[in-house]
Amino acid sequence: MAKRGYHHGNLAQALVNAALELIEEKGPTGFTLSEAAKAAGVTPAAVYRHFQGREDIIAECARQGYEIFAEEMERAYETGQPSALASFEATGRAYLAFARQHPGHYVAMFESGVNVQRNADLHQIATRANAVLERAAGDLSQHIPASHRPPAQMFSAHIWAMSHGVVELFARNSPGTNVPYPPEDLLETGIGIYLRGLGLLAPDG
Repeated sequence: MAKRGYHHGNLAQALVNAALELIEEKGPTGFTLSEAAKAAGVTPAAVYRHFQGREDIIAECARQGYEIFAEEMERAYETGQPSALASFEATGRAYLAFARQHPGHYVAMFESGVNVQRNADLHQIATRANAVLERAAGDLSQHIPASHRPPAQMFSAHIWAMSHGVVELFARNSPGTNVPYPPEDLLETGIGIYLRGLGLLAPDG
């Protein structure tokens, strides 16, 4: 498939596709530029027509991932409207679904060490994507008395950390972390405990 993309004049995307497969298989630091070029069906020298090096390719993988992520998070948020709680829970589930369905993008975005401020396009789309969960948290936090209300950014960061932890420990077949519950159930119950602690769910809700 990568070779077909190259022959049709889309070398940059062919290299990104090859890198995504290598990232999924070997991790963001486990492959070389030569391997990406070989998988795309071109010489290593041809890579430099579009990218300065491996880090540039990984950054583009991340940028494309954030585009998909933003769209899926926004869609999840809208499906929950007009309920702030439903939207908030939907964005948490969307995070887990994205990690399952786009593992190469997910690793490039969150595990490669790529700086989202590396270039303007990456920073812009990452900001858009991350703002969805923060907006959902902000909507829901309005139901908490102001004196006990955490900042929306902190609120969303807690859920992001919980979602990322579930992905890393239980949705990626990590050795030694098998539990008799689906990752979706772990995330849902974890969010439920968190929201009860904030008084947003009844004790038996």
